[in-house]
Amino acid sequence: MAEGLVKVYRTRGAAEVRALDGVDLVVPEGSVLGLLGPNGAGKTTTVRILATLLRPDAGRAVVAGHDVVDEPQQVRRAIGLSGQYAAVDENLTGRENLTMFGRLYQMPRSSARQRADELLEQFALSDAGDRVAKTYSGGMRRRLDLASALIGHPRLLFLDEPTTGLDPRSRLGMWDVIRDLVRGGTTLLLTTQYLEEADELADTIAVVDHGRIIARGTADELKSQVGGERIEVVVHDPAMLSQTLDLLTPDAVGPPEVDRHTRRITVPSSGGADHLVEVVRRLAEDGIAIDDVGLRRPTLDDVFLTLTGHAAEGRQDGADEPEPTTARSRA
Repeated sequence: MAEGLVKVYRTRGAAEVRALDGVDLVVPEGSVLGLLGPNGAGKTTTVRILATLLRPDAGRAVVAGHDVVDEPQQVRRAIGLSGQYAAVDENLTGRENLTMFGRLYQMPRSSARQRADELLEQFALSDAGDRVAKTYSGGMRRRLDLASALIGHPRLLFLDEPTTGLDPRSRLGMWDVIRDLVRGGTTLLLTTQYLEEADELADTIAVVDHGRIIARGTADELKSQVGGERIEVVVHDPAMLSQTLDLLTPDAVGPPEVDRHTRRITVPSSGGADHLVEVVRRLAEDGIAIDDVGLRRPTLDDVFLTLTGHAAEGRQDGADEPEPTTARSRA
């Protein structure tokens, strides 16, 4: 729980930057909250405060029943943190990395080794457990980093942009790992730049921009603010635009858009894939040739353009300072 978090960065010779400007958050136990926003919006600063790596300039935060300022050690014992960049020692093996983190959590050596073996198995890294981490792929490093955040059986896990820099296949693999954690009852606060990632993983989403929460809700609720789903049809013959528009308009849930230059008609829809199938059937029955047809969902830029008036591009004002190389919660 966070109430009115404020963080101001001051640098010599530069104007102050309000990285957080009154952030309120609640993450119910057993749920997943997605903190969604572009680079520099304040996501990482929020996580660092909740993980006791930064002190807020104003406001209050309680994690696992403990105040992050007054009881930082108790908070650290209850949480795990996986930052934007894998905080692993490249010259140690995967097993050695996990054992080291176990020892940092004051586990007996035998218990730390046993926990390391469990996590290597859980994250499909057993075969690579005795290889040095610098030989791992990007996706493997991220999995190892996430495994190290779980070494102490945390009640709450912070994942700060866990798929940053991953290729699409590795990103999907990381989503599967995170889903397994959720099914196991882990409480998550997930920061991300990607609407589809929050859509896949989060129960609720808080959209942050310029240090403020500007919207909250489920992924579907946020998408509804930018018009929900859209069916787009590109006709082959420009002369068929009017006939196609007449065919699509009756079922539209909002005003259609027509781009005569690209021969594209876009109509808001609430029927999902069933509506798309019906549209294709009608087009075929009427003999209308099409070059493209599809069901489109709002993108991150769509959401941000509607909510803030600008696209979801990272700020260049340094509001979120560089990620520390040792961003791991330790007991």
